[in-house]
Amino acid sequence: MAARVLACASCHGAEGEGTSDVYFPRLAGKPAGYLYNQLIAFRDGRRKYPPMNYLLEFQTDDYLKKIAEYFASLRPAFPPPVPPVESKEVLARGETIVKNGDPQHGIPPCSACHGPALGGMEPGIPGLLGLRAAYISGQLGGWRYGTRTALAPDCMQMVASLLTEDDVKAVAAYLSSRPAPADPSFAPRGSLPMPLECGSEPH
Repeated sequence: MAARVLACASCHGAEGEGTSDVYFPRLAGKPAGYLYNQLIAFRDGRRKYPPMNYLLEFQTDDYLKKIAEYFASLRPAFPPPVPPVESKEVLARGETIVKNGDPQHGIPPCSACHGPALGGMEPGIPGLLGLRAAYISGQLGGWRYGTRTALAPDCMQMVASLLTEDDVKAVAAYLSSRPAPADPSFAPRGSLPMPLECGSEPH
């Protein structure tokens, strides 16, 4: 499989660790179910990025599942966090949303689904560390404006639609400034509270 996924390496790194390009995310160590869902979404056009859509257009479900399982099994070192350029106030707002949400505006904490250590949960919720601020902002923006969608009910679209532009900037800045997790594994299925029903995380 390592030889078969060499086409992924130029953008995502030889072990899925990510590259210096801020828009190509880390794949390694994310739950296989999450990676599989994203591969299907690119193949079927629910996520739109022409190089990925082209590469996956004729791949079978079984082959995409094997790719997902391969990258989920890898554990390369996390990159060092990028020193934040935002103010302490912006970082504090991001930390508040990540850890506590914003009940006044109906925003649940990121940690409720992605875990207190932000490592994700099996089978379909990814970890949030080791990603650049520009990538995080881009994905939240994609959900807010409907260019990225997931299986209904699309819980991330619901959450992202409640965020302001400043909230997105704050969350992205805070997450990208966090050090690597001490334990990069994800939480077992059903072990997190899940404040919203999520189509990609069946109960």
